[in-house]
Amino acid sequence: MAGLFIAVEGPEGAGKTTLVSLLAARLRSGGQAVLVVREPGGTESAEAARRLVLDPAMDWESAAELFLILAARAELVAKVLEPALRAGAVVLCDRYELSTRAYQIAGRGLPEDEVLAANRLATGGLRPDLTVVLDLDPAQGRQRQVVQGKTPDRMEQADAAMHERVAAAFREAAGPGIVHLDASRSVDEVGALAWAAVESRLPQVG
Repeated sequence: MAGLFIAVEGPEGAGKTTLVSLLAARLRSGGQAVLVVREPGGTESAEAARRLVLDPAMDWESAAELFLILAARAELVAKVLEPALRAGAVVLCDRYELSTRAYQIAGRGLPEDEVLAANRLATGGLRPDLTVVLDLDPAQGRQRQVVQGKTPDRMEQADAAMHERVAAAFREAAGPGIVHLDASRSVDEVGALAWAAVESRLPQVG
């Protein structure tokens, strides 16, 4: 595809949304066409699935949680991501498939092979060109959210042991296009390092 697909990943409170906003602003200032999306979300039906997944009043089985997330992802990929990338946009996605590995496989304990097969069906094989992983100790992330006055959603209310498994899965993630950044550093430092990773890939945009 003509565009560039960037996912920003990490545990709760790592600063993903802040980093996506910073990168989007810098890309737009350089004349790039930019699309910002979040997961789950990005379409009317995907946003409905998001509300269900994150609602603290809901008590989803782990497999049901997975299927809601993958349904939202399938909608996002087909209706938003692929058309934007074909048009040559830089797509910034706040979470994508690495979050499924971290939360549903490492965190919830769902079987890896089956989850990854289902994810491939949902994405049609679409993978990010760059995945920026913000690594942060879960306790520090929770403290940030407390300071911000954030009301925990259903995923954030999971026990500390699950969040430790999730954070470990993010730290251990490796492969083509994956870049790890220390999210305990200042916003400016993280932003500069992330921009360097993004900028090195911009010539690929057609």
